Amino acid sequence: MSRFDRYLLSQLVALFGFFALVLVSVYWVNRAVGLFDRLLGDGHSALVFLELSLLMLPNVIRLVLPIAAFAAAVFVTNRLTQESELVVMQATGFSAFRLARPVLYFGAIVTALHLVLMNLLVPWSGAMLAEREAALSENVTARYLNEGQFMHPAAGVTIYIREITPEGELRDLFLADDRSEVERTTYTARKALLARGETGPKLLMFDGIAQTITRDDRQSLSITRFSDVTYDLGGMLDRGQAGLIPIDNLTTLAILTTDPETLLARSGADRAAALQEVHSRLAQPFLSTAAAMVGFATLLIGAFSRFGLWRQILGAVMILIFLQLLNTSGAATALRDARLWPAVYAAPLAGLGIAALLLHLAQSPRRRLRGGAAA
Repeated sequence: MSRFDRYLLSQLVALFGFFALVLVSVYWVNRAVGLFDRLLGDGHSALVFLELSLLMLPNVIRLVLPIAAFAAAVFVTNRLTQESELVVMQATGFSAFRLARPVLYFGAIVTALHLVLMNLLVPWSGAMLAEREAALSENVTARYLNEGQFMHPAAGVTIYIREITPEGELRDLFLADDRSEVERTTYTARKALLARGETGPKLLMFDGIAQTITRDDRQSLSITRFSDVTYDLGGMLDRGQAGLIPIDNLTTLAILTTDPETLLARSGADRAAALQEVHSRLAQPFLSTAAAMVGFATLLIGAFSRFGLWRQILGAVMILIFLQLLNTSGAATALRDARLWPAVYAAPLAGLGIAALLLHLAQSPRRRLRGGAAA
């Protein structure tokens, strides 16, 4: 690597670290405020908030990497152009493609980091976050059980407990479940226990009565005496599809090594969703390289302009927006049809193609002649 390459690469990496830190901080604070209010309202400690916040960081970093790479490339190129450093290098015989070589190295570094995040760290942290939030949800449900007051752990559910013994036994329990549009059920029990089940906390009621009123025209009432009955408190929690692991929380290796039938049963994702997820994890990191190259190449066109580079910067931003729209459209297309998985690579390939075209225009003889005339 030549001295110029090391110099430009060091500038890009330093500015990339700065912009990544700022963007991650802004995005993380925006997410953390809502999380802090929710955890504080549920009575959790600051350590729980810190744990969940750290588990959110890989996904936040993944989102800001292309923007940070683009911002670093634009800022460094604009500064080197204003200080005539790029003009001097071009005067010594460096072509536009040769000038872009350290930017390509920089994009490769960011892409490698992005690949590790997308295929390993983000799924792992997502799975850990989902598991931790599920455990916290069970604790929140248990905290609704307070003696001597009517509680509403979910819409349409009312619980009253006369006494909770030091051993955790619930005495003289009243529970009204009005969530169904067909019937309303009221449970009364002399005692009850709270137990943990596979799908969430269970309420074990002993020696009681269940009264069910139908909501039809007859308004019938049925009374059932029971010695013991189980009520699923976990059903009051919003868990999505019970027992399913979102495909976002599976590593790429796990998706590739699992047969389609097992994957469908495990995550609910069909073949099209699985292919789209894998190819998206492989394609999106190259948007970082494309964003950096587009930012550099677009500003390089204005190297000979005496009116500043604001038009080139605005054009670079518009190209980045176009690439993001193309990326979203490609992901949606691949999700609809498994045979169209190449669509997820459209955005990074288009970005690299646009950057190559702009570099060619930046070193064309016509532009050089026009630049000499302007000088």
